[in-house]
Amino acid sequence: VQLQASGGGSVQPGGTLRLSCTASGSIFRRITMKWYRQAPGKQRELVASMIVNGHTSYADSVKGRFTISRDNAKNTLFLQMNSLKPEDTVVYYCNAYVPWTSQNYWGQGTLVTVSS
Repeated sequence: VQLQASGGGSVQPGGTLRLSCTASGSIFRRITMKWYRQAPGKQRELVASMIVNGHTSYADSVKGRFTISRDNAKNTLFLQMNSLKPEDTVVYYCNAYVPWTSQNYWGQGTLVTVSS
């Protein structure tokens, strides 16, 4: 599975961005998809996840502000980010977890900068 993330950029506090992650192959609809983020010198943090049946979960720090979704027909994962804060300024990574192989795949990361 190859993942291509996009949609990062610069925005003012309170602004919005939507990240996208397009996956290759034909198994997208059968795998768990997640968004992580990582600040310099810190561990990668799970932001949001969406399993095959559509169930979602979020980190407490983004609940009510971020929404994860997927378009299985287009092999694309999204992260809608609203009410952005300066502390959301990090690199975001999409992740695909294939449960029958226990393998993880990562996109290249996209930088989000929230600053006035």
